[in-house]
Amino acid sequence: MNQKELGELRRRFRPDKSAVTHIYGCYVNSSREIVSYLDEPMGTMPQEEAEKYLGLLKKALSGALGKNLIDIVFSTQQVADSDEHRLLSTLRNSTLKDGEAREAFYQKIIGSLDMGESNYLILLAHDAYDVPHRGKDDALQADASDQVFSYIICCVCPVKAGKVELGYFPGDNEFHCAAGQTVAAPELGFLFPAFDDRAANLYNALFYARKADELHQEFIDAVFHTEAPMSAAEQREAFQSALSDALEDECSMEVVHSLHDYLREKIEEHRERKDPEPLALTAKELSGVLVDCGVSEEHVAAFVERCGEQFGGEAALAPANLIDSKRFEVKTADAVINLEPERSYLVETRVIDGRKYLLIPADEDVEVNGFGVRVKAAPLPVIE
Repeated sequence: MNQKELGELRRRFRPDKSAVTHIYGCYVNSSREIVSYLDEPMGTMPQEEAEKYLGLLKKALSGALGKNLIDIVFSTQQVADSDEHRLLSTLRNSTLKDGEAREAFYQKIIGSLDMGESNYLILLAHDAYDVPHRGKDDALQADASDQVFSYIICCVCPVKAGKVELGYFPGDNEFHCAAGQTVAAPELGFLFPAFDDRAANLYNALFYARKADELHQEFIDAVFHTEAPMSAAEQREAFQSALSDALEDECSMEVVHSLHDYLREKIEEHRERKDPEPLALTAKELSGVLVDCGVSEEHVAAFVERCGEQFGGEAALAPANLIDSKRFEVKTADAVINLEPERSYLVETRVIDGRKYLLIPADEDVEVNGFGVRVKAAPLPVIE
Protein backbone atom coordinates (compact mmCIF):
# COMPACT_ATOMS: atom_id res chain seq x y z
CA MET A 1 0.00 0.00 0.00
CA ASN A 2 1.13 3.54 -0.60
CA GLN A 3 0.31 6.78 1.21
CA LYS A 4 -2.45 7.77 -1.22
CA GLU A 5 -4.27 4.43 -0.85
CA LEU A 6 -3.89 4.63 2.92
CA GLY A 7 -5.36 8.13 2.97
CA GLU A 8 -8.26 6.99 0.82
CA LEU A 9 -9.21 4.35 3.40
CA ARG A 10 -8.64 6.63 6.40
CA ARG A 11 -11.17 9.12 5.05
CA ARG A 12 -13.88 6.46 5.34
CA PHE A 13 -13.84 6.33 9.13
CA ARG A 14 -16.70 8.75 9.67
CA PRO A 15 -20.34 7.80 10.28
CA ASP A 16 -21.42 9.46 7.00
CA LYS A 17 -18.69 7.77 4.91
CA SER A 18 -18.33 4.33 6.46
CA ALA A 19 -20.28 1.18 5.55
CA VAL A 20 -19.50 -0.36 8.96
CA THR A 21 -22.81 -1.67 10.32
CA HIS A 22 -21.60 -3.43 13.49
CA ILE A 23 -18.82 -3.13 16.02
CA TYR A 24 -17.70 -6.43 17.50
CA GLY A 25 -15.15 -7.18 20.18
CA CYS A 26 -14.46 -8.27 23.71
CA TYR A 27 -13.07 -6.78 26.91
CA VAL A 28 -10.19 -8.82 28.39
CA ASN A 29 -8.75 -8.47 31.89
CA SER A 30 -5.12 -8.85 32.96
CA SER A 31 -5.77 -12.53 33.80
CA ARG A 32 -6.62 -13.14 30.12
CA GLU A 33 -10.29 -13.68 30.87
CA ILE A 34 -13.07 -12.25 28.72
CA VAL A 35 -15.11 -9.93 30.95
CA SER A 36 -17.72 -8.98 28.36
CA TYR A 37 -18.48 -9.14 24.63
CA LEU A 38 -19.28 -6.28 22.31
CA ASP A 39 -21.86 -6.68 19.52
CA GLU A 40 -23.31 -3.26 18.79
CA PRO A 41 -25.14 -2.10 15.65
CA MET A 42 -23.83 1.28 14.53
CA GLY A 43 -27.29 2.45 13.53
CA THR A 44 -28.59 2.50 17.11
CA MET A 45 -25.54 4.18 18.64
CA PRO A 46 -25.47 7.86 19.56
CA GLN A 47 -23.38 9.66 16.94
CA GLU A 48 -20.72 10.64 19.46
CA GLU A 49 -20.24 6.99 20.47
CA ALA A 50 -20.09 5.83 16.83
CA GLU A 51 -17.46 8.47 16.10
CA LYS A 52 -15.37 7.26 19.07
CA TYR A 53 -15.40 3.66 17.84
CA LEU A 54 -14.54 4.66 14.26
CA GLY A 55 -11.83 6.97 15.57
CA LEU A 56 -10.17 4.09 17.45
CA LEU A 57 -10.29 1.86 14.36
CA LYS A 58 -8.91 4.67 12.21
CA LYS A 59 -5.90 4.87 14.53
CA ALA A 60 -4.92 1.40 13.30
CA LEU A 61 -4.17 3.05 9.95
CA SER A 62 -2.05 5.87 11.39
CA GLY A 63 1.67 6.47 11.49
CA ALA A 64 4.32 6.06 8.80
CA LEU A 65 4.41 3.26 6.25
CA GLY A 66 7.42 1.05 6.88
CA LYS A 67 7.64 2.29 10.46
CA ASN A 68 4.35 2.04 12.38
CA LEU A 69 2.59 0.37 9.46
CA ILE A 70 4.28 -2.69 8.02
CA ASP A 71 3.36 -5.21 5.35
CA ILE A 72 2.63 -8.74 6.48
CA VAL A 73 3.21 -11.09 3.54
CA PHE A 74 1.57 -14.51 3.33
CA SER A 75 3.18 -17.30 1.34
CA THR A 76 1.35 -18.91 -1.57
CA GLN A 77 0.95 -22.04 0.56
CA GLN A 78 -0.64 -20.04 3.39
CA VAL A 79 -3.17 -18.44 1.04
CA ALA A 80 -3.99 -21.81 -0.55
CA ASP A 81 -4.39 -23.81 2.67
CA SER A 82 -3.55 -22.60 6.18
CA ASP A 83 -5.54 -22.20 9.38
CA GLU A 84 -4.46 -18.60 9.91
CA HIS A 85 -5.43 -17.37 6.43
CA ARG A 86 -8.63 -19.44 6.44
CA LEU A 87 -9.75 -17.83 9.72
CA LEU A 88 -9.11 -14.29 8.47
CA SER A 89 -10.90 -15.08 5.19
CA THR A 90 -13.87 -16.55 7.08
CA LEU A 91 -14.16 -13.40 9.20
CA ARG A 92 -14.06 -11.25 6.07
CA ASN A 93 -16.37 -13.37 3.91
CA SER A 94 -18.96 -13.66 6.69
CA THR A 95 -18.73 -9.89 7.31
CA LEU A 96 -17.89 -10.90 10.91
CA LYS A 97 -21.27 -12.58 11.42
CA ASP A 98 -19.70 -16.00 12.06
CA GLY A 99 -19.71 -16.14 15.85
CA GLU A 100 -17.49 -19.24 16.06
CA ALA A 101 -14.85 -17.60 13.86
CA ARG A 102 -14.95 -14.46 16.00
CA GLU A 103 -14.49 -16.51 19.18
CA ALA A 104 -11.59 -18.45 17.65
CA PHE A 105 -9.99 -15.17 16.64
CA TYR A 106 -10.39 -13.67 20.11
CA GLN A 107 -8.82 -16.76 21.70
CA LYS A 108 -5.83 -16.58 19.32
CA ILE A 109 -5.14 -13.03 20.48
CA ILE A 110 -5.80 -13.66 24.17
CA GLY A 111 -3.60 -16.75 24.21
CA SER A 112 -0.62 -14.98 22.70
CA LEU A 113 -0.69 -11.21 23.25
CA ASP A 114 1.45 -9.80 26.05
CA MET A 115 -0.09 -6.58 27.37
CA GLY A 116 1.54 -6.80 30.77
CA GLU A 117 -0.88 -6.05 33.60
CA SER A 118 -3.19 -3.98 31.41
CA ASN A 119 -6.81 -4.82 30.63
CA TYR A 120 -7.61 -4.36 26.96
CA LEU A 121 -10.41 -4.12 24.42
CA ILE A 122 -10.33 -6.01 21.10
CA LEU A 123 -12.34 -4.19 18.42
CA LEU A 124 -13.39 -5.69 15.08
CA ALA A 125 -15.28 -4.16 12.18
CA HIS A 126 -16.06 -4.98 8.56
CA ASP A 127 -16.36 -2.41 5.81
CA ALA A 128 -17.33 -2.66 2.14
CA TYR A 129 -15.83 0.20 0.14
CA ASP A 130 -17.38 0.92 -3.25
CA VAL A 131 -14.07 1.95 -4.83
CA PRO A 132 -14.64 4.96 -7.13
CA HIS A 133 -12.92 5.12 -10.49
CA ARG A 134 -9.88 7.38 -10.62
CA GLY A 135 -9.80 9.49 -13.77
CA LYS A 136 -6.84 10.59 -15.87
CA ASP A 137 -6.63 13.80 -13.85
CA ASP A 138 -6.29 11.61 -10.71
CA ALA A 139 -9.69 12.80 -9.46
CA LEU A 140 -12.07 10.29 -7.88
CA GLN A 141 -15.37 9.76 -9.72
CA ALA A 142 -17.83 8.61 -7.06
CA ASP A 143 -20.53 7.69 -9.62
CA ALA A 144 -18.17 5.39 -11.55
CA SER A 145 -17.20 2.51 -9.30
CA ASP A 146 -14.67 -0.13 -10.37
CA GLN A 147 -15.19 -2.70 -7.61
CA VAL A 148 -16.06 -3.24 -3.94
CA PHE A 149 -13.19 -3.61 -1.47
CA SER A 150 -14.36 -5.82 1.38
CA TYR A 151 -12.08 -5.83 4.41
CA ILE A 152 -11.87 -6.29 8.16
CA ILE A 153 -10.03 -4.01 10.54
CA CYS A 154 -8.98 -4.85 14.08
CA CYS A 155 -7.37 -2.91 16.89
CA VAL A 156 -6.34 -3.73 20.46
CA CYS A 157 -6.76 -0.87 22.93
CA PRO A 158 -5.48 -0.75 26.53
CA VAL A 159 -8.20 0.03 29.07
CA LYS A 160 -6.91 2.25 31.85
CA ALA A 161 -8.39 2.97 35.25
CA GLY A 162 -9.12 6.63 35.83
CA LYS A 163 -8.70 8.62 39.02
CA VAL A 164 -11.08 8.01 41.88
CA GLU A 165 -13.35 11.05 41.96
CA LEU A 166 -16.51 12.11 43.73
CA GLY A 167 -19.54 12.07 41.47
CA TYR A 168 -23.34 12.24 41.50
CA PHE A 169 -25.33 9.04 40.85
CA PRO A 170 -28.89 9.91 39.75
CA GLY A 171 -30.23 6.40 40.46
CA ASP A 172 -29.25 6.64 44.13
CA ASN A 173 -29.71 10.40 44.33
CA GLU A 174 -26.38 10.40 46.16
CA PHE A 175 -22.74 11.27 45.71
CA HIS A 176 -20.16 8.45 45.66
CA CYS A 177 -16.48 7.99 44.86
CA ALA A 178 -15.82 6.00 41.70
CA ALA A 179 -13.06 5.41 39.16
CA GLY A 180 -13.93 5.20 35.46
CA GLN A 181 -12.39 2.87 32.89
CA THR A 182 -11.00 4.67 29.84
CA VAL A 183 -10.25 3.10 26.47
CA ALA A 184 -6.86 4.37 25.27
CA ALA A 185 -5.53 4.64 21.72
CA PRO A 186 -4.76 1.28 20.06
CA GLU A 187 -1.48 -0.43 20.90
CA LEU A 188 -1.66 -2.52 17.72
CA GLY A 189 -4.04 -3.52 14.96
CA PHE A 190 -4.29 -4.64 11.36
CA LEU A 191 -6.19 -4.41 8.08
CA PHE A 192 -6.96 -7.53 6.01
CA PRO A 193 -6.60 -7.82 3.11
CA ALA A 194 -4.26 -5.04 2.05
CA PHE A 195 -5.54 -2.33 -0.31
CA ASP A 196 -2.84 -2.56 -3.01
CA ASP A 197 -3.37 -0.76 -6.33
CA ARG A 198 -6.80 0.15 -4.94
CA ALA A 199 -7.86 -3.50 -4.84
CA ALA A 200 -7.84 -6.41 -2.39
CA ASN A 201 -4.50 -8.21 -2.07
CA LEU A 202 -5.15 -11.48 -0.24
CA TYR A 203 -1.41 -12.12 0.01
CA ASN A 204 -0.88 -9.14 2.31
CA ALA A 205 -2.18 -7.61 5.51
CA LEU A 206 -1.21 -4.20 6.90
CA PHE A 207 -0.09 -4.37 10.53
CA TYR A 208 -0.04 -1.38 12.89
CA ALA A 209 2.10 -0.87 16.00
CA ARG A 210 1.85 2.32 18.06
CA LYS A 211 5.52 2.01 19.02
CA ALA A 212 7.67 1.36 15.97
CA ASP A 213 10.24 -0.54 18.03
CA GLU A 214 7.66 -2.85 19.66
CA LEU A 215 5.98 -4.90 16.95
CA HIS A 216 4.45 -7.54 19.24
CA GLN A 217 5.94 -10.49 17.38
CA GLU A 218 3.87 -12.83 19.58
CA PHE A 219 0.67 -11.39 18.05
CA ILE A 220 2.07 -11.65 14.52
CA ASP A 221 3.09 -15.27 15.11
CA ALA A 222 -0.35 -16.23 16.40
CA VAL A 223 -2.59 -14.33 13.97
CA PHE A 224 -0.51 -14.40 10.77
CA HIS A 225 1.94 -17.24 11.52
CA THR A 226 4.71 -15.38 9.75
CA GLU A 227 7.82 -13.45 10.69
CA ALA A 228 7.49 -9.70 10.84
CA PRO A 229 9.93 -7.45 8.98
CA MET A 230 12.61 -5.76 11.06
CA SER A 231 11.29 -2.93 13.21
CA ALA A 232 12.50 0.62 12.55
CA ALA A 233 14.80 0.42 15.59
CA GLU A 234 16.23 -2.92 14.42
CA GLN A 235 16.83 -1.51 10.93
CA ARG A 236 18.74 1.47 12.31
CA GLU A 237 20.83 -0.71 14.57
CA ALA A 238 21.58 -3.14 11.72
CA PHE A 239 22.58 -0.28 9.41
CA GLN A 240 24.86 1.29 12.01
CA SER A 241 26.48 -2.08 12.63
CA ALA A 242 26.97 -2.75 8.90
CA LEU A 243 28.61 0.65 8.39
CA SER A 244 30.96 0.65 11.39
CA ASP A 245 31.96 -3.02 11.04
CA ALA A 246 32.63 -2.77 7.30
CA LEU A 247 34.49 0.54 7.26
CA GLU A 248 36.53 -0.07 10.42
CA ASP A 249 39.01 2.83 10.83
CA GLU A 250 37.60 4.61 7.75
CA CYS A 251 34.27 5.21 9.52
CA SER A 252 35.09 8.87 10.15
CA MET A 253 33.05 11.90 11.13
CA GLU A 254 33.19 13.07 7.49
CA VAL A 255 31.78 9.77 6.20
CA VAL A 256 28.94 9.60 8.73
CA HIS A 257 28.12 13.26 8.20
CA SER A 258 28.02 12.86 4.39
CA LEU A 259 25.85 9.77 4.63
CA HIS A 260 23.47 11.48 7.08
CA ASP A 261 23.20 14.52 4.80
CA TYR A 262 22.54 12.37 1.73
CA LEU A 263 19.77 10.41 3.44
CA ARG A 264 18.25 13.55 4.95
CA GLU A 265 18.16 15.25 1.54
CA LYS A 266 16.51 12.21 -0.03
CA ILE A 267 13.85 12.19 2.69
CA GLU A 268 13.20 15.92 2.21
CA GLU A 269 13.02 15.62 -1.61
CA HIS A 270 10.57 12.73 -1.29
CA ARG A 271 8.41 14.78 1.10
CA GLU A 272 8.39 17.79 -1.23
CA ARG A 273 7.43 15.65 -4.24
CA LYS A 274 4.51 14.24 -2.22
CA ASP A 275 5.26 10.87 -3.76
CA PRO A 276 2.70 8.35 -2.40
CA GLU A 277 5.11 5.43 -2.79
CA PRO A 278 7.46 4.77 0.17
CA LEU A 279 11.03 6.01 -0.31
CA ALA A 280 13.55 3.20 -0.72
CA LEU A 281 17.27 3.05 -1.52
CA THR A 282 19.72 0.20 -2.01
CA ALA A 283 23.10 -0.35 -0.38
CA LYS A 284 24.73 0.11 -3.80
CA GLU A 285 23.23 3.61 -4.08
CA LEU A 286 24.59 4.50 -0.65
CA SER A 287 27.99 3.08 -1.53
CA GLY A 288 28.41 5.98 -3.98
CA VAL A 289 28.49 8.37 -1.02
CA LEU A 290 31.28 6.32 0.54
CA VAL A 291 33.28 6.40 -2.71
CA ASP A 292 32.92 10.21 -2.86
CA CYS A 293 34.32 10.38 0.69
CA GLY A 294 37.43 8.47 -0.40
CA VAL A 295 36.58 5.18 1.33
CA SER A 296 38.64 2.32 -0.10
CA GLU A 297 37.07 -0.08 -2.61
CA GLU A 298 37.63 -2.95 -0.19
CA HIS A 299 35.64 -1.28 2.59
CA VAL A 300 32.90 -0.11 0.20
CA ALA A 301 32.44 -3.68 -1.03
CA ALA A 302 32.39 -4.90 2.57
CA PHE A 303 29.62 -2.38 3.38
CA VAL A 304 27.43 -3.62 0.50
CA GLU A 305 28.05 -7.21 1.60
CA ARG A 306 27.21 -6.48 5.26
CA CYS A 307 23.97 -4.75 4.24
CA GLY A 308 23.09 -7.81 2.18
CA GLU A 309 23.65 -10.00 5.23
CA GLN A 310 21.61 -7.75 7.52
CA PHE A 311 18.73 -6.86 5.19
CA GLY A 312 18.89 -9.56 2.54
CA GLY A 313 20.22 -9.39 -1.04
CA GLU A 314 19.15 -6.28 -2.94
CA ALA A 315 16.74 -5.31 -0.17
CA ALA A 316 15.29 -1.81 -0.32
CA LEU A 317 16.30 0.33 2.66
CA ALA A 318 13.91 2.91 4.12
CA PRO A 319 15.99 6.07 4.82
CA ALA A 320 13.58 7.30 7.51
CA ASN A 321 14.31 4.12 9.47
CA LEU A 322 18.09 4.43 9.13
CA ILE A 323 18.61 7.91 10.59
CA ASP A 324 16.84 10.55 12.63
CA SER A 325 16.55 13.25 9.98
CA LYS A 326 15.51 15.88 12.54
CA ARG A 327 18.63 15.82 14.71
CA PHE A 328 22.38 15.26 14.60
CA GLU A 329 23.96 13.95 17.78
CA VAL A 330 27.63 13.50 18.61
CA LYS A 331 28.31 11.56 21.78
CA THR A 332 31.43 10.73 23.80
CA ALA A 333 31.78 8.99 27.15
CA ASP A 334 31.51 12.35 28.93
CA ALA A 335 29.56 14.70 26.66
CA VAL A 336 26.68 14.91 24.17
CA ILE A 337 26.46 17.52 21.42
CA ASN A 338 23.12 18.08 19.64
CA LEU A 339 22.88 20.20 16.50
CA GLU A 340 20.29 21.03 13.89
CA PRO A 341 21.02 18.67 10.97
CA GLU A 342 21.53 21.68 8.66
CA ARG A 343 24.36 22.86 10.95
CA SER A 344 26.05 19.50 11.46
CA TYR A 345 29.01 20.61 9.33
CA LEU A 346 30.12 22.77 12.28
CA VAL A 347 31.49 19.77 14.19
CA GLU A 348 35.00 18.66 13.32
CA THR A 349 37.36 16.06 14.67
CA ARG A 350 41.02 16.88 15.26
CA VAL A 351 44.03 15.26 16.85
CA ILE A 352 46.08 17.87 18.71
CA ASP A 353 49.29 16.89 20.45
CA GLY A 354 48.25 13.26 20.20
CA ARG A 355 44.83 13.84 21.82
CA LYS A 356 41.48 13.55 20.00
CA TYR A 357 39.14 16.57 20.06
CA LEU A 358 35.70 17.58 18.85
CA LEU A 359 35.77 21.20 17.66
CA ILE A 360 32.83 23.60 17.23
CA PRO A 361 33.33 27.23 16.12
CA ALA A 362 32.33 29.76 18.79
CA ASP A 363 32.24 32.89 16.64
CA GLU A 364 28.85 34.07 17.94
CA ASP A 365 27.33 34.35 21.42
CA VAL A 366 28.05 31.48 23.78
CA GLU A 367 25.83 30.61 26.76
CA VAL A 368 26.50 28.25 29.65
CA ASN A 369 23.36 27.32 31.61
CA GLY A 370 21.76 30.55 30.40
CA PHE A 371 24.76 32.75 31.26
CA GLY A 372 26.50 34.59 28.46
CA VAL A 373 30.23 33.90 28.46
CA ARG A 374 33.16 35.24 26.49
CA VAL A 375 35.65 33.01 24.77
CA LYS A 376 39.15 34.45 25.07
CA ALA A 377 42.15 33.41 23.07
CA ALA A 378 44.73 31.58 25.14
CA PRO A 379 48.06 33.44 25.41
CA LEU A 380 50.80 32.04 23.23
CA PRO A 381 53.62 30.31 25.11
CA VAL A 382 56.75 32.41 25.61
CA ILE A 383 59.72 30.95 23.77
CA GLU A 384 63.06 31.90 25.30
